[in-house]
Amino acid sequence: MTSPRTAASALPAGAPLPTVPLTVAAVQAEPVPGDVAGNARAAGALSGRAADAGARVVVLPELFLPAYHPPTLAADPTGTDVVADAAGLVDDPRLDPLRAAARAGGLTVVVGAAVRLPDRLRTIAALVVDPAGTVRAGYHKQQLWGDERDLFEPGDRGATLVVDGWHLGLGICYDGCFPEHGRAAAADGAHGYLCPSGYLAGSAHRRDLYYAARALDNTMYVVFANAVDGADPWRFNGGAAVYDPQGRPLARGADTGTDVLVATCEPAVLADTRAAHTMLGDRPAGPGAGRTRLVG
Repeated sequence: MTSPRTAASALPAGAPLPTVPLTVAAVQAEPVPGDVAGNARAAGALSGRAADAGARVVVLPELFLPAYHPPTLAADPTGTDVVADAAGLVDDPRLDPLRAAARAGGLTVVVGAAVRLPDRLRTIAALVVDPAGTVRAGYHKQQLWGDERDLFEPGDRGATLVVDGWHLGLGICYDGCFPEHGRAAAADGAHGYLCPSGYLAGSAHRRDLYYAARALDNTMYVVFANAVDGADPWRFNGGAAVYDPQGRPLARGADTGTDVLVATCEPAVLADTRAAHTMLGDRPAGPGAGRTRLVG
């Protein structure tokens, strides 16, 4: 993980382009509300499928471990949370099947969880399980949506994960609706953007627009995972996808059904895209500043 990102007015020099391809997986699946142990087993099995398809990085949906089900999250915070220590490490035996899958597959797994911090604050987090099976709370969602504010506190900094020389910014769902969030990752040197998410049925237009736009805005790969199915009003719409640095889908799931979408991020494609589309290097320090007001 990196320290908090800082804005930059030029393409970052501290993150050279990667030199080897990176195969990634975006997962869409339906967790069981409140069943952290069972959902961790499901996450382990899905991660194993991704490893069998050659993935090195697996992204699962927002709040996948407890399920994105606010009534359950409100009624049983102790049972639905995992606890992180002051260093962000999570030691919870319910996650052992996921740890085992990461070790067996040589995977880095990013999965959504409700996390209780040492100061008792509760966040929506992206847990990162590394190939040794270590689990840490890698990122805490900064932009809370709607009634999430009644249950959780926002994070206060970005984070970047580094795998095989690829710098991968972390975001969670609503974070990706803000261009500034993806741009902060790119300013920190990100080559990709990983977004565990929970989009409800009826939001397919926004689901398919936001993350393709973040890819194109920042000439970076985007891996979008999403929950799927469930019962109204908490029914989710899948569509997990991997986007190339021009926002084109390399893989995309259907609106229903479990799936593991696998694609490979190519260093040459990233380099060629950034050579042809130089927004990161060309952007002014304050676009739109000093505006003129016109009266019609």
